[in-house]
Amino acid sequence: MAADVQAGRGGEEPGGALAPGDGQHGERADSPTPGLAQGTEPGAGQEGAMFVHTRSYEDLTSPEDGGAAARSPEERRGEAAGPSSMEQISKDFSELSTQLTGMALDLEEEMRPGKEGKLEPAPQAARHDSVLSGKEEEDVTMDAWRMHRKHVFVLSEAGKPVYSRYGSEEALSSTMGVMMALVSFLEADKNAIRSIHADGYKVVFVRRSPLVLVAVARTRQSEQEIAHELLYIYYQILSLLTWTQLNHIFQQKQNYDLRRLLAGSERITDNLLDLMAHDPSFLMGAVRCLPLAASVRDAVSTSLQQAKAKSLVFSILLSGNQLVSLVRKKDQFLHPIDLHLLFNLISSSSSFREGEAWTPICLPKFNSSGFFHAHISYLEQEMDLCLLLVSTDREDFFTVSDCKRRFQERLRRRGVHHALQEALRTPFYSVAQVGIPDLRHFIYKSKSSGLFTSPEIEAPYVREEEKERLLGLYQYLHSRAHNSSRPLKNIYFTGPRENLLAWMCAHPHFFTQVTSAFELYICYSPLGTKAGAISAVNKLMKWIRKEEDRLFILTPQTY
Repeated sequence: MAADVQAGRGGEEPGGALAPGDGQHGERADSPTPGLAQGTEPGAGQEGAMFVHTRSYEDLTSPEDGGAAARSPEERRGEAAGPSSMEQISKDFSELSTQLTGMALDLEEEMRPGKEGKLEPAPQAARHDSVLSGKEEEDVTMDAWRMHRKHVFVLSEAGKPVYSRYGSEEALSSTMGVMMALVSFLEADKNAIRSIHADGYKVVFVRRSPLVLVAVARTRQSEQEIAHELLYIYYQILSLLTWTQLNHIFQQKQNYDLRRLLAGSERITDNLLDLMAHDPSFLMGAVRCLPLAASVRDAVSTSLQQAKAKSLVFSILLSGNQLVSLVRKKDQFLHPIDLHLLFNLISSSSSFREGEAWTPICLPKFNSSGFFHAHISYLEQEMDLCLLLVSTDREDFFTVSDCKRRFQERLRRRGVHHALQEALRTPFYSVAQVGIPDLRHFIYKSKSSGLFTSPEIEAPYVREEEKERLLGLYQYLHSRAHNSSRPLKNIYFTGPRENLLAWMCAHPHFFTQVTSAFELYICYSPLGTKAGAISAVNKLMKWIRKEEDRLFILTPQTY
């Protein structure tokens, strides 16, 4: 294995603004030259953007306190008109837990007043552990449990188990106690533990009070990328509880067993970890669009835009884990992380196919303090098209449901139903369409739009093990390119089975910093040369420019 690297100047624009500043929108260049400014690269939105910003990876790993102080004025204006009292939050969570498990968990029942006015678990709460735990438990003393390539643990600051990827939390309570002891021991000296490296393992710690998240991995991932995944787990928990409720619980009772509230939602967290192991969306901190003719996508977006209600904030149409269309309320922006969590929620349960669901959901990067209410339904049983309508009004189900009906009527009138069915038959394109010999696969991300594109993974990466190995190589290149101490802008990797090239196109910004316009990772035959790979970059960028209106959403709509 060998790699040629070229270092880039560290740092990006502190604000991480999505849209380029005045004067940056110039000619949309065809090739990855240093003069390709952010906002003019292939895939950049021509009329604004859908997402709050594009620095998702860096933003994920930056410190935050979860409070409102960390949000911008625009985000504060866009906060959900959600409940602020514990009674309302309790009611919302009861609805959500019923949606996930079929049994209502009442927070007021779980945390009832006890002696001296303190909140204590109700006696009957213990039954939830045995009744609602649907996860197959492994024997943590067996070698098979130790052989898993990555373990994930979540515990409270009191050392109480919250979640374990494999095995029973009860059986691992002493192990989690040791983890918390390590964290506390270093904090006593005003230090913080970030990771332990030993015998090929990385043990990564992420603390987001009142929770501590730990991963034990023997993968190619860097410490930063593993922390990235742990933060997704943290946001997944917030999406079920809200930051307000989570902190209120532990302020009242520090050793509260959070599993009582999260019982039944383990499969959602399990599914998220499975997705992160196979889907490059999480690695790139971006969203992939379903390849679709621009005229069809515009008709779908216009139909969504016209089927609106006063309480709607976001209207999202998706297929699998690919975005078809997104319409947002003016001045409100969705974060890619929140969209990933919505994708995960839908893919975690087949019950959404059976009818119209109305469920509370917290979008932690938009507003971590309260619930929105999401109307989730599939357009037709035989079509893999799911519609999410996100509302600020918990009582607006019938109005929002009528929005779906009006959307379907407009689709039929515009005659795009057949075109959508055709697109769903081939949800991915082949790398052969690019027309570059020896090119096997690539991932291209537009930093301005927060969208990325990549072809279907084909031979020789047919078996799951080979697909995971390819993603592992991308993870390695990504970690080198985003290394916090020495980021790289060009990486050429040669291996026995394939060669890879990572290209971070950048342009000078404000005379002092370098801001990436796009990220490109390509995989090609091991018989190729470095000169051939660089030449392929230019050809590939021209092809992406030619196909960008099919691969990206260039004209996002607003209400």
